Amino acid sequence: MSFSAFKSEKNILYIVLSLLLIFFAGCSEKQMTSFQGYVEGEYINVASSESGRLDRLLVTRGQQVSAGTPLFALDSESESAAHRQAMQQYNATEASLKDIQSGKRQQELEVLEAQLSQTIAADKKSATQRIRYEALYKSNAVSQADLDAAIAEAESNAARVRELKKQLAVAKLPARTEQIKSQSAVMAAARAALEQAEWKLRQKAVKASCPGLVFDTLYREGEWIRGGNPVVRLLPPKNVKVRFFVPQSILGTLSIGQNVEIHYDGCPANIPAKITYISVEAEYTPPIIYSNETRSKLVFMIETHPSEDKAALLHPGQPVEVRFR
Repeated sequence: MSFSAFKSEKNILYIVLSLLLIFFAGCSEKQMTSFQGYVEGEYINVASSESGRLDRLLVTRGQQVSAGTPLFALDSESESAAHRQAMQQYNATEASLKDIQSGKRQQELEVLEAQLSQTIAADKKSATQRIRYEALYKSNAVSQADLDAAIAEAESNAARVRELKKQLAVAKLPARTEQIKSQSAVMAAARAALEQAEWKLRQKAVKASCPGLVFDTLYREGEWIRGGNPVVRLLPPKNVKVRFFVPQSILGTLSIGQNVEIHYDGCPANIPAKITYISVEAEYTPPIIYSNETRSKLVFMIETHPSEDKAALLHPGQPVEVRFR
């Protein structure tokens, strides 16, 4: 083989190697901007704190619900009776407090006022008679005994007037401060018992705390449910996330809040998402050998959350492709 022919073949080999490097570089770049992942859901297990029989299951699997939508109701006969009892006790203590704060009844005040009016009239009469007897005594028309009797009756009637005025004033006063404090404490305890009864009654009819998908229902109507056992599993849009793994070589280029796109088979348009979590612990793809030669197998888990308006398009367990913008 001539030197010129050998040189020509060498040039061709360089060209082929260059093309291969360009091709693999393009593949590597594509791999670094697109990763396979899967959809996960963080479910909300909706339960009642109270035990009871499931009277009504108001939702079905696959149903989309909004916040405040009734989900299920347990039997509440006992709680309703306890609520009525607490309400009656509260009303009784409230009435007692108002009674001791308002003094005597109006009818009792009217009796005292009538007695005072009669005594005032008698006082005026006896006062007039005293003045007359004092004048008659000076002219020796009445005896000393008659004058003393008139004076005594006038003083007695005047004292009676003062007594009834004080009784009427006291009757209008509320009860003593300590009595009012005691009854106020009783009323506060009754109010707390009523609030507790109301809370227990509300626990028998459970509503959705946030919008979401009814992923599953775990009981049927008529079954007994122990307090705390979940009846409905909800999947809110904000709890849908995508997990994928990236090699440690590009980990430094990622950051919380970074925009990505999620693609799946049959996807009409990519779903926008943001990186919300970057694992601080490394994982290894098989074989698990820690050496400079196997550093390329070092991967880190990344979590992204899609926009809530598009989250319903994704389903837990679904394979997806995460693309960097």
